[in-house]
Amino acid sequence: MIRETSAGIVLFRKENLEKLFLLLHYPSGHWDFVKGKMEKGESTHETAIRETKEETGITDITFLENFEEWIEYDFQWKRELVQKKVVFFLAETKTKEAKISHEHLNYTWVNYNEAMEKTTFDNAKTVLTKAQMLLTKTL
Repeated sequence: MIRETSAGIVLFRKENLEKLFLLLHYPSGHWDFVKGKMEKGESTHETAIRETKEETGITDITFLENFEEWIEYDFQWKRELVQKKVVFFLAETKTKEAKISHEHLNYTWVNYNEAMEKTTFDNAKTVLTKAQMLLTKTL
């Protein structure tokens, strides 16, 4: 079995009075947040920052404190079971335009309700709900 750790960001921006979340369209068809594998010597925050830059071109991110959500799931890759752990942070950007990498088909900025409809996996919906709850309390 392969064990992997990844880090990502639930990235949002404010537009008028609304908070919009960034979702990426993956080639397998699902919509999810920015995330990627940790490289040797990186902290989870460093991985999340690097992956955000690589996958979206966005570099102006401000982390919100008190948000660190871990999810776990298994999947098959080349006939081997992969046990994946992913930590998500919550961060704000002022950047509207993303320059997506070859790893994705498209991106969109959507409000919470649209993001809940669009995200494919239940664990992403759980992370999004926790992010929205924190944003509602603090912003």
